[in-house]
Amino acid sequence: MSGGQRVVQVLTQDAGGPVDHAVDVAVGLAGRGLDSHVLGPWTPRTETAREAGVTWHELEVASKRDVRGAARAGRRLLALRPDVVHLQDRRAGWLGRGLAPALRSRRSGVGVVYTLHGVADGLSDLVAGNARAGVRRRRDRALYLTGERLVSRWGRCRVVVPSRAVARYAVEQVGLPPGVVDVVPNGVVAERYARARPDGVPPRAVWVGVLAPVKRVGLLLDAVAEVPQVRLRVVGDGPLRDEVADRCARPDLADRVELTGWVAEPATCLADADVFVLTSAAENCPIALLEAMASGLPVLSTAVGGVPEVVRDGVDGLLVPADDPTALTAALRTLADDAGLRARLGASARRRILDGYTLEHCLDRLLVSYDASREG
Repeated sequence: MSGGQRVVQVLTQDAGGPVDHAVDVAVGLAGRGLDSHVLGPWTPRTETAREAGVTWHELEVASKRDVRGAARAGRRLLALRPDVVHLQDRRAGWLGRGLAPALRSRRSGVGVVYTLHGVADGLSDLVAGNARAGVRRRRDRALYLTGERLVSRWGRCRVVVPSRAVARYAVEQVGLPPGVVDVVPNGVVAERYARARPDGVPPRAVWVGVLAPVKRVGLLLDAVAEVPQVRLRVVGDGPLRDEVADRCARPDLADRVELTGWVAEPATCLADADVFVLTSAAENCPIALLEAMASGLPVLSTAVGGVPEVVRDGVDGLLVPADDPTALTAALRTLADDAGLRARLGASARRRILDGYTLEHCLDRLLVSYDASREG
């Protein structure tokens, strides 16, 4: 794309990995001379984005039943007359793809791109490596397989997927044509993260995310209880906070686990850690993982979704199967007992990010997808 062309990121969420990614993309595009906009609710990073040259249109679509909010967002998007619309979460994806013919009727050659950041919990086991993260409801296949296929066809959009694992799901399960699916891994601004020094005594593990069932924080707490030399910092909030707090108050964890709540910028928490742990039953290409690796932290993660595409087992970290408490505990003990291993894995993890998972790598690939979306 040439400088000055208008790209609009569309969000309906105000926090989480897709939001952080969308803001980074918007700021990066502004830095490359494009007319970069975000249409969505206010977020803790809105003012920073504005200072970086992004035009932010504060509009909220509170739920899938928020017809008025969706109508307001649709009218604003039409009025912006974008060259490319990038839809960054599931609700935004339905809105923007549904509106795509109207966008093109006002301006020819409008590109529509949707990033499939994740898979519904009830269908997550359709992605290689994932466990099923929730109950499979009768409507899941209609909404997230048939519905996704039909609305993508209606919107004539390209679908960006941050991992090859979920790209296979998009083709084999959703039924999207391979030619419209682009694998574009997420990326982070590596310079934003201070180099961690993984040599703490006793070692501290850090977990970052939403306290929700899919993240399997309970498995991590049980593993930490079995490895008494490890301290743990849990960074995040969510529906399981009270349950997690109750578990942490038991004698086998008391005084060894810190619950920080939600933190706007987790870089400081990462820099003060020795190991990053991700225990999810299902993932795509998690931003928190990339941030930790950029900080030079060794990774202990479940081998779910796109994680093995980023983390090389025994090179950048240690990988274990999902929902395997024995394997998780053993790997945590291995890292806790070997500071030299932690240092080697952490150094390799940071190089891995610098070599292929920075924001600049991501932007280069997104611009190719944007151009392809405009060509139809």
